[in-house]
Amino acid sequence: MDRLDDMLAFIKVVDTKSFTAAADRLNLSKSVVSRRIGELENRLGARLLNRTTRKLSLTEVGQAYYERCTRILADLEEAEQAVADLHAAPRGRLRLNAPVSFGIMHLAPAVAEFLERYPAIEIDMDLNDRTVDLIDEGYDLAVRIGRLRDSSLIARRLAPARIALCASPAYLQKHGVPETPDDLARHSCLLYTNVPTPDVWQFTVDGETRNVRVSGPIRSNNGDLLREAAMSGVGFIMSPTFLCGQALSRGELVSVLHRHIPSELSVNAVYPQNRHLSPKVRVFVDFLVQRFGPRPYWDCALLDTLPQEMRPAEAPQLMTENSAGGGSAGSAR
Repeated sequence: MDRLDDMLAFIKVVDTKSFTAAADRLNLSKSVVSRRIGELENRLGARLLNRTTRKLSLTEVGQAYYERCTRILADLEEAEQAVADLHAAPRGRLRLNAPVSFGIMHLAPAVAEFLERYPAIEIDMDLNDRTVDLIDEGYDLAVRIGRLRDSSLIARRLAPARIALCASPAYLQKHGVPETPDDLARHSCLLYTNVPTPDVWQFTVDGETRNVRVSGPIRSNNGDLLREAAMSGVGFIMSPTFLCGQALSRGELVSVLHRHIPSELSVNAVYPQNRHLSPKVRVFVDFLVQRFGPRPYWDCALLDTLPQEMRPAEAPQLMTENSAGGGSAGSAR
């Protein structure tokens, strides 16, 4: 405990730039604080502070020690808070960011069920398709789909989302079913513009990536609009199953070229690494993992049409966000 007390005294002196102010903050005498700093320097065998009659400044060693001490004390406070949270009922406002389409179609009904279980929690859900800064904009967590890029965030996988190339039965009857990805160059394709190259669709052919340039009469930054246009017979969409799964199950869309579609997307909950995971966030993320799972309902219609060897089974996992945001396939939120 003496070492922690000495660390705390040192941090307060550095933060306040004064032995007197540090003593007032700690409710100690100036002489006690001065003695603790002296004993700390003697024990470490290094000078931590440059002292003059006008100011205090950190030595190079002191700067390094200060940074380590602040992390140690922050970890200690977080550990104590974590223990306290184990005995606390989840409550309070949970601020959540999610893509528009996924939020409306899947989070809204999930939240209704969640609030029945946890009535002391309030949900503040902000839906937009841009990547927000969780810390600067005050979010507790976000749901993001696709490849994740911010290594300062922790991501927990909620569920997969397969990708489907699909069109309406009427369109396929009128224009035919493509037999290879290259055939799409002769078809009407509806383009999602919230990706870097809307008119280039990626496939797998003989184990290698094949980029196919496509075109069509509609471009949009909204996947729901493109799905409705495809259902009306305008053309093909390349869409995540959380957007088109229901239409596939009702027969309003038909998926094609299964063996050439690239790997699935990942639906993730992300939150800051350096922020203690509060009970309200923890139970919400756990709830979504259980509700969606490794075979989410939006994938079922597509998976049931695939050969057995093309039906992966994956468990939820914890990862940092520099491993793998919705919209159409390839989007990242």
